Amino acid sequence: MSLQEAYIAWLENSRKPFVAKAAERRAKFETSSGLDVPAVAAPVVGALSAQGEQTYIANVGFPGEWPFTRGVYPSMYRGRFWTMRQYAGFGDAEESNKRYRFLLDQGTTGLSVAFDLPTQIGYDSDHVMAEGEIGKVGVPIACLDDMATLFDKIPLDKVSTSMTINSSAALLLSFYLLIAERQGVPYAKLRGTVQNDLLKEFVARGTYIFPPKPSLRLTTDIIAFCAAEVPNFNAISISGYHMREAGCTAAQEIAFTLAHGLCYVEWATKRGLKVDDFGKNLSFFFNGHNNLLEEVAKFRAARRLWARLMKERFGASSKDALSLKFHTQTAGSTLTAQQPENNIVRTTLQALGAVLGGTQSLHTNSFDEALALPTERSVEIALRTQQVIAYESGVADTPDPLAGSYLIERWTDELESRALELIRKIDEMGGAIAAVERKFTQGEIARAALAYQRQIEKGEAIVVGVNKFQTKEAAPGELLKIKPEVTQRQIARLAAFKARRDAPSAKVACGKVSEAAKTDANLVPVILAALRSGATLGEVCDAMRSVFGEYREA
Repeated sequence: MSLQEAYIAWLENSRKPFVAKAAERRAKFETSSGLDVPAVAAPVVGALSAQGEQTYIANVGFPGEWPFTRGVYPSMYRGRFWTMRQYAGFGDAEESNKRYRFLLDQGTTGLSVAFDLPTQIGYDSDHVMAEGEIGKVGVPIACLDDMATLFDKIPLDKVSTSMTINSSAALLLSFYLLIAERQGVPYAKLRGTVQNDLLKEFVARGTYIFPPKPSLRLTTDIIAFCAAEVPNFNAISISGYHMREAGCTAAQEIAFTLAHGLCYVEWATKRGLKVDDFGKNLSFFFNGHNNLLEEVAKFRAARRLWARLMKERFGASSKDALSLKFHTQTAGSTLTAQQPENNIVRTTLQALGAVLGGTQSLHTNSFDEALALPTERSVEIALRTQQVIAYESGVADTPDPLAGSYLIERWTDELESRALELIRKIDEMGGAIAAVERKFTQGEIARAALAYQRQIEKGEAIVVGVNKFQTKEAAPGELLKIKPEVTQRQIARLAAFKARRDAPSAKVACGKVSEAAKTDANLVPVILAALRSGATLGEVCDAMRSVFGEYREA
């Protein structure tokens, strides 16, 4: 098939039916000067040799088609912009609910929930381990009442919700489902993502509870449950973000993320799940870093490599299973406390790279996050950054606008090659779990982080306002502070919940969680039943701790 024939086939077989279902934002796209913005830009007829055309079709192709280098949907943002999320959660459920409703009023199109550390590692707010951490880096959710308050007056069938939660992901997903039941929303109408990526916790983040294998059992339980019961909810967000924050390179971010993804798919297929069935419930989470062009190439390479690996290793054939759909968050590790307004520029470049790279959803960090949790004002600026890119820059009017750039195509190929080499090393070790247990992944990230830090210290890598162009600065202005009374209010709310629940029923339900943990049964339904009976997050996690034990770093 020639390039012209492939283009015509794409128009007829991919773009036309897709646009018929999801109309484009405008009947005609053009610049303010009257230049036509094409549905896709491709090499002109005759520009490539016959061999060059075949190489282009095989490696670059068209949006929404194999190998998905140019995007997972035929029209990309011409039909609908990426989901604009702002990661938020602090204080208690009441305060966080106010922030969510503020963000929705400002034009956010999806929520992204940050949970506090006790919630992340399976402790109730009244536990001794929660002291000093309640509501500091996210919202505390210990019981069903907390979740009800968090989503008060927010219709779950109208909003997409991402929850950054891993070790206790099955519980937070269950809380969310129970609130949907209260609102009368069928599971099938729920949209969103639960992070549920435990491997990266052992590599780069540390909010694990259970050892690796029970953790992966829970991850797989969620994948299986969502594939059967919550079909439009992403059961996992396989995350390279935190590994990039820890210091890995772009190639390492691709490799380690996809290696973890392959591990999850392998576990799911061993459970008897069909890859074309659950593949649609897999999503990814990448970092938007400073080098704009490298980031665009990174996203393109990751999409192409994932499609190839899914086809070659698992025989995936459906577009949903082959398509790497991802969320991007701009790089928190690049934010500086010095000259914090410079962070607005950094975030803009990082967000632009994510959009040019074809992200499905995006969070933009606030400029004051190197100093504290963001204020409403800084969050608004971060959201406006996305909106200016969407509505004013023109980069969203045609898919993959940088395709064909000599540099972009070269770097896409090179990053894919480097990532694949690392994946093969991981394969030789026995896979992602073995690589984590042997500290290979952690060591590679640590070496990359150290190398970059030395470049900064030698002045070879410039960080504006930090090691060059420093100024004498005034004390920072308004910062968000968590008030001490939030802790008392949260503990009192939890005590009231425990006082009025049916405690014996909750205890029996927790016992059933422990018994199910000793078998191969899917734990999500029994966790759901336990929380419905009035059990708390900490009690259910304790029921699983009694069987799985807790992981301690060697």
